[in-house]
Amino acid sequence: MNLTISGHHLEVTPALREYVLTKLDKVTRHFDQVVDVTVILSVEKQKEKDRRQKAEVNLHVKGKDIFVETAHEDLYAAIDNLMDKLDRQVCRHKTKVQDHHHAPLKRQGDNVWEMPL
Repeated sequence: MNLTISGHHLEVTPALREYVLTKLDKVTRHFDQVVDVTVILSVEKQKEKDRRQKAEVNLHVKGKDIFVETAHEDLYAAIDNLMDKLDRQVCRHKTKVQDHHHAPLKRQGDNVWEMPL
């Protein structure tokens, strides 16, 4: 699994990197076919009172790319929301991949409808 954590208008500290890794571990526990993960943490400075912390992730799993982004006033809260959304999407993708097998068909004689006379 290739992992890239980068920052836009902010420095990615070892504490932020460790926090992202611990949260990402939950996602990789659910689905082990993760090929590539790119996490971008950024700060948008539009106004001082509306300072927004944004986190986004692009996850490449076998057969699909999953992109999630969130914004919040606190970067750690944005990372929490991001990983919750990502976890839901990965679980949904996992069930879609696993549910492509159909239940075996019952014998044809079992499903015969009888019409009353």
